[in-house]
Amino acid sequence: MPDLHTLLLFCAAALALILIPGPAVLYIVARSLHQGRQAGIVSALGVLTGGLLHVGAAAVGISALVLSSALLFSAVKLLGAAYLIYLGIRTLLSSPQSVQETLPEPRRLSQIYWQGALVNALNPKTALFFFAFLPQFVHPGHGPVALQTLIFGFTFLLLACISDSTYALLAGSLSRRLQGNTQFARRQKYVTGGVYMLLGVGTLAARHSAD
Repeated sequence: MPDLHTLLLFCAAALALILIPGPAVLYIVARSLHQGRQAGIVSALGVLTGGLLHVGAAAVGISALVLSSALLFSAVKLLGAAYLIYLGIRTLLSSPQSVQETLPEPRRLSQIYWQGALVNALNPKTALFFFAFLPQFVHPGHGPVALQTLIFGFTFLLLACISDSTYALLAGSLSRRLQGNTQFARRQKYVTGGVYMLLGVGTLAARHSAD
């Protein structure tokens, strides 16, 4: 089991990533703007369902790495931190995307749910993110690695679902301000990229000082 300090640190880092509006949030907000709050909530639940597959895959994969080689596991953690920095740099250099550009076609609620689940489940970037982020907080000496990974993964998804649902509920009242708002898109890009880079650099610094 993760200790309380590690779990709280993970929650703080996860919230820093979750609260900023990324591509998934833009999709959920677009659904809510286009078909109402209920559609936004359903899309958030679909994204959550797709994320469960990545958490399970991460638990199996990270456990296999620890059992096979401690050196390989450490290397994966370093590569994960570097990947977060790469995500930050790429986000900062990308063109901002507005909510209007992500506006989807109308769908039934059941279709919205399964579309959100499928999009997240088949997104290789989500899988890479979980393998880059979760291992930073896993300590083989704190208990079964698979259980730690599942706890961190479910915690992340729960926080993300709460945040995504809040965005969906607020999107209706902010629809006129968000649609086509270039300032919102630009700020989202810089905040997202900055948080990715800070998390990656912070992880590398912490590991360097511990060596």
